[in-house]
Parts: sequence; C-alpha cells; structure tokens
Amino acid sequence: MRTQTLEHSDLDPFDRKIVEVLRIDGRISITDLAARVGLSKTPCQIRVKRLVASGVIRGFRAIVDPARLGLEHVAFTEVKLSDTREEALEAFRAAVLRIPEVEECHMIASSFDYLLKVRTADIRRYREVLGERISSLPHVASTSTFVAMETIKDAGG
Repeated sequence: MRTQTLEHSDLDPFDRKIVEVLRIDGRISITDLAARVGLSKTPCQIRVKRLVASGVIRGFRAIVDPARLGLEHVAFTEVKLSDTREEALEAFRAAVLRIPEVEECHMIASSFDYLLKVRTADIRRYREVLGERISSLPHVASTSTFVAMETIKDAGG
C-alpha cells in the first residue's frame, strides 16, 4: 500500500487545526480533538491517521524536563569541516546521528558548516563529548563552543 504524500498546499483548515492542537497536546483524546476542531470522531480519526501516514505528523513523544534527568548543561557547538563535498557531508551526518548528547544538528550558511545543540550533565561531560566524539567526527577541522546560561524558550514549551 503506497502512502499519499501530503504537501503544505494539500492541508485544509481541518487538517491545519488538528496539527495545531496536537502540537500543543499530543495526548488529547480523539473525542476531545474532534470537538476542538469541529468534526465528529470518525472523520477526525481518519484525518489523524492520514496525517501520520503521509508524514505530516512524524510521531508523538514525551517532553521531559532535562534538569530532572540531570542534563542541565546546554552548549552550542559550531563545526567547520575540512571537506564539504557531498561524500564528506554524508559521512559527517551519519556519524553525528550516533552521538546521543547531540540533540540537534543544523547545516548552516555561514563561516562554519554545522551548528550542534549538545546537552550533558555538566561542563566536564561536555568536554569529554567534544574531545572524544564531536572532534573526531569525519572531516571536522575546528569547533567553537557557546554555553547557554539560561533557556528562555525551547521546543519543549
């Protein structure tokens, strides 16, 4: 069975409202979701399944408090590569996915190539991750670190 790919322009107002509500409360019941968006339960459930199957909704997850897990240290690491040909970029991408402390990795149009968000227990652990894992990623020429002193807003709310 082939799944239909939905694009931005394929989403109607009901789809957009479903996505908006689920982004705020991914645990809302189908009954409550249907009421919030103005549909009955079955059509709402069909739309959610279609949004998931098409990849518009990529999944559901628990948003945790990193401090309660002992992961309060956040650093942003600029990474400059020695080689930016596609093969080198792919090797870097594949390797960075294997570092659990890297929460985010973004290719950047700047004087450096990638920006990593790295979360660890403390600066000591960050130095280990930087020295043993990030600096030894394929084609890394240099890194620069910026330590977050306070988080005002993040994806977790």
